[in-house]
Amino acid sequence: MSQITAPAQVDTFPRLGWVDELLSPALRAALAALPPDEGRIAGYHKGWCEADGTPTLSTAGGGKSVRPALTLLSAMAVGGSAESAVPGAVAVELVHDFTLLHDDVIDGDDLRRHRPAAWSVFGTPAAVLTGDALLVAAMRVLTDTQQQRMAVAVKELVDALLELVEGQSRDVAYEKAPEVSVAQYLAMAEGKTGSLMGCAAALGGVLAGADEVRVRGLREFGRRLGVAFQCADDVLGIWGHTSRSGKPVGGDLAARKKSLPVVTALESDGPAARRLRTLYDSPDALGEQDVALARELVEEAGGREAAEREAERQLSAALRALSRVRPAAEAHRQLREIAWAVARREA
Repeated sequence: MSQITAPAQVDTFPRLGWVDELLSPALRAALAALPPDEGRIAGYHKGWCEADGTPTLSTAGGGKSVRPALTLLSAMAVGGSAESAVPGAVAVELVHDFTLLHDDVIDGDDLRRHRPAAWSVFGTPAAVLTGDALLVAAMRVLTDTQQQRMAVAVKELVDALLELVEGQSRDVAYEKAPEVSVAQYLAMAEGKTGSLMGCAAALGGVLAGADEVRVRGLREFGRRLGVAFQCADDVLGIWGHTSRSGKPVGGDLAARKKSLPVVTALESDGPAARRLRTLYDSPDALGEQDVALARELVEEAGGREAAEREAERQLSAALRALSRVRPAAEAHRQLREIAWAVARREA
């Protein structure tokens, strides 16, 4: 098997226009089947329309299409067609958008994809209900798959959702926890982010008719990649740029979230770690200067380096799991490119 040299860092994602072309008609049909108000809010969230429903110039979904790409390419990796996995790709994208709508409410983030978050425009109840509608739509899409594969596909998604909810719950609880270990953080990240990426890859295998051994390998690939994604996301949440990511930067520190850079920094032994602990334990709200200081202390205590190192470790584990699936060459190449981009992205 030919070797591909991995880039040290990735400024842009691989071009996934073909994913959007394959996904968009089915995704738009799924949103069109929603109740009118929820469909309009979901369309706004995707960047397809303005708040009043006026169409925008966007022809694709918002975001990078990572999860649906994993589904389609995983189907191709085990000898199936991308078309056979479209229902799974649509389902995971709908679930992903469900999580984003709810996450923005939970975190109080008022910016998403370079525009006001849905809850800040339409109100919290409407945004939550739209997320709920997307979750139901995801289930409905999967029930349209071939009967012999439908039950397995639905179970794959349901199992991932249960893990996702538990992981999100832990993430919220850890904000108030006095101590969070790196092991606890990684378990949370695997549930919160790894579960859906693992599901995305596994669904491609399921809908392509792969055996359980290969489906399990694809699931493990996606789970490890999801944790790498979360590690990189934590770094960007502290040192990224809003102009590139379309999301607030520094909010995690202001909320005293126990992201991986913070957890590893707090576990270190040194003056920076002790000062960071004092700052995080303070009952006072953290202003801009406090957030800037916290950012410096986390980096000084080694938090950024540790998080980037963990992202690389998870990426390596993901690529090993993928190789064990014995994927078709072209799908393997594209999946590796996506994996590198996920773990080493700068936006």
